[in-house]
Amino acid sequence: MENLVTYAFSVFMSFFAIMNPIANTPIFLGLVEGETYGDKKKIARKATITAFIIVVSFIIAGKYIFELFGITIPAFKITGGILIFYVGFEMLMSKRSRIHSNNSEDNNNLAISPLAIPILAGPGTIVTAMNSVTHAGFIHIGIVIAIFALMIFLTYLAFSFGELIVKKIGTNLISVIGKLMGLILAVIGTGMITEGIKLSFNL
Repeated sequence: MENLVTYAFSVFMSFFAIMNPIANTPIFLGLVEGETYGDKKKIARKATITAFIIVVSFIIAGKYIFELFGITIPAFKITGGILIFYVGFEMLMSKRSRIHSNNSEDNNNLAISPLAIPILAGPGTIVTAMNSVTHAGFIHIGIVIAIFALMIFLTYLAFSFGELIVKKIGTNLISVIGKLMGLILAVIGTGMITEGIKLSFNL
């Protein structure tokens, strides 16, 4: 039981660092500027539900995706670790990661893109989810899905009350939180790379 609690906490921190609802809130507000409060909530709901469906699909079908493309666990961990480290490094350098950004001028369906993809369900989130369920049993997969659902709900709340959050916390503190999450991501990425190298060479 204690191992499951530790596992759940580790998964939660990984998802929180990569998705970071607080740091993503100003981005959401910028994208929906000019919309009514009701429309903002609709966009937030559609974006979070879409992101949930995408990531859960990868969590459930990840094993088959690996087999289909001949991806090995060590290669996935090393590549995924580099990707997550890169996102964390850019956050530490106060840059908005290009992995999450989308320069599309088409905002007709911004709930799907860029909000759901790639801001919420970007490569970093998918890699984090799939890494959490490699060699995992049904209980662990259920925990990962439940925690991701919690993260999606927290993100929806952050988006829905975004203006209040930014007003109360302030942009400076949001920036500090973003840097802390970047450091956590960099450490998680380094751990994945190390684990992948160990698996590759049977260390």
